[in-house]
Amino acid sequence: MEYVLHILILMGIYLIAAVALNLVAGYTGLLSIAHAAFFGVGAYVVALLGLKLGYPFWISVPCAAALTGLLGLAVSIPSLRVHDDYFILVTFGLQVIATGVMTNWIAVTNGPMGLSGIPQPVLFGFVFDTHWSYLALTWTFAIAVLLFCRNLVTAPFGRVLRAIREDEVFAQAMGKNVIYYKVIVFAVAAGLAAIAGGLYASYVTFIDPTSFTVQESIFMLAIVIVGGAGNIWGTVVGAAALVALPEALRFVGLPSAVAANTRQIMYGALLVLMMLFRPRGLLGEFDFRNTRG
Repeated sequence: MEYVLHILILMGIYLIAAVALNLVAGYTGLLSIAHAAFFGVGAYVVALLGLKLGYPFWISVPCAAALTGLLGLAVSIPSLRVHDDYFILVTFGLQVIATGVMTNWIAVTNGPMGLSGIPQPVLFGFVFDTHWSYLALTWTFAIAVLLFCRNLVTAPFGRVLRAIREDEVFAQAMGKNVIYYKVIVFAVAAGLAAIAGGLYASYVTFIDPTSFTVQESIFMLAIVIVGGAGNIWGTVVGAAALVALPEALRFVGLPSAVAANTRQIMYGALLVLMMLFRPRGLLGEFDFRNTRG
């Protein structure tokens, strides 16, 4: 039962990260491969505030979201001036830079040795140190983020995002400040990814740079594509499928090293199959083959 609860907790954490990415990739049509960088920044901010300054989880997470959102705002302004494949390359470069900083800024991140003993959330003396309690905490955040994103995309702001996705020139002709909307949604997605990162850090109580590499970004993008880009509820389906399905390999009896590589092969195969035969995903509204910018 503990193992099932562990999977459900991870599902909630990656759901938050993926639904944030869906705002950028699915609703705005910007294929980003830097999402794990923001996920990692959020994790490190929560970890460092807890370990170095003794800040409680409830203060560390908003701080992480705000700081990562500002970082997303700063990097998006130059990044969003390029389009199509160039934007993908820029976000890939940002992801590589972020991983390099996490690995080599030893004085702050402790480099490849990582940070251990990250404090777990405490509320009114109650410590979220069991699987049941952390499951409730994670899914409370997940539901709140889902409702926030749903309200955002059904509001006029979300309609502008869809207009940019479908025809950026038309959106500009209608008087919309396209760069402004892109920058804001990128910053919001970065902040939400930081919340997921903070939950992850406090749950596992140990983080290192290997948890926030480009492979993680591709995994989050796979959740969006498989579940369905441009559909909030599709992200829920994608998170359930891609977090839970590979765990079935544990019951096949494969060695752990082989199973890890097999998971990556499964994610890659799913992406290829989806783009070939169902590019909109299971519940999606957007076809990445029609991406224009």
